[in-house]
Amino acid sequence: MRTLAAALLLALAGSAFGQADEVAHPDPRVEARLKDLGEELRCLVCQNQTIADSAAPLALDLRNQIRTQIAQSRSDDEIRAYMVDRYGDFVLYKPPFKAATALLWVGPFALLAVGIGVLAVVLRRRKAPPAAPAAPETGARRAEVAALLEPDRAPPGKDR
Repeated sequence: MRTLAAALLLALAGSAFGQADEVAHPDPRVEARLKDLGEELRCLVCQNQTIADSAAPLALDLRNQIRTQIAQSRSDDEIRAYMVDRYGDFVLYKPPFKAATALLWVGPFALLAVGIGVLAVVLRRRKAPPAAPAAPETGARRAEVAALLEPDRAPPGKDR
């Protein structure tokens, strides 16, 4: 009896990791659409890979979701809209330009402009000629400084 129960559990456990029939016997047209759509969508786990290239479990789930939607005769635009509604614009490799994504599009260029500006200021300061030496002191100024240093003497023309 135990052997029969173990065999039954083993058989059921194997089906838990089995692939869907459409994955086991893929339709070339469905797989082509899946690949095209998968190249446009970012893996939310890997972030630097498309869901077509990623081996992450979430990417596999997203590919299966796309297969299901293709089987339901949804268009590519409907599938993209579903993914954006569910995961936001971040799921798209090329998010649309709008207020929420403006920083993504303009930010790198703004940072580049600021960097070029800082570099120009630094280079301009580095090439600036050294400051001219102070003008030589005149006799009156020299006497005034000497009087300040020697409290016994009063500067010429001034009373104590």
